[in-house]
Amino acid sequence: MPAPSTLLAPSILSADFTRLKESIEIATTAGADWMHCDIMDGNFVPNITFGPLIVQAIAACTSMIIDTHLMIANPDRYIEDFIKAGSHQITVHQETCPHLHRTIQFIKSLGAKAGVSINPGTPVSTLESILPDLDLVLLMSVNPGFGGQKFIPSSIGKTRQLHEMRLQVNPQMVIAIDGGITEENAQEVVSAGADALIAGTAFFKSTNPALTAAKIRAMTR
Repeated sequence: MPAPSTLLAPSILSADFTRLKESIEIATTAGADWMHCDIMDGNFVPNITFGPLIVQAIAACTSMIIDTHLMIANPDRYIEDFIKAGSHQITVHQETCPHLHRTIQFIKSLGAKAGVSINPGTPVSTLESILPDLDLVLLMSVNPGFGGQKFIPSSIGKTRQLHEMRLQVNPQMVIAIDGGITEENAQEVVSAGADALIAGTAFFKSTNPALTAAKIRAMTR
């Protein structure tokens, strides 16, 4: 069955990069399960973030799972670099992978867990054939590229649909939701079938991240 309790994954993209180690310690103290790394290339999405060297620095500061989300064109070229840097799980976009099955098997062959993400406009049904091979599906609940966006309500229906699909072929697979997650919508998202919540702005821009994390968890029990 899916994870018995909700996983919380702060997105380091929303942290203060002048105090990176301290930001990671804040997430650790708050009881976060994963450290989510958003990798953007200015091509697939209209923003540029960071590469394997920053992931390596993050991994050196924490024992948390490093969850790396490749919002980049041609991800196959960089997968090995990010795993060597310390990523425990790699998520690629269905929209950027013409040979998705091969990409997923490549990630697994390097010892990492493999995930696929889809944008808000991409139907869940496009994952039907690859679902049995996945450790993770990351549903984007905002259009990727920038933090601080509002949650897209139709993501709830997509989450329910994906949950029903996984029950048939891969009940161990984790469903993660990324974008606009707050304490106000966390309960509805988890009730729809999500196991992991990616929270960037809501967590790191909070005046009390630990309290925010506690409130999000309380809403999902």
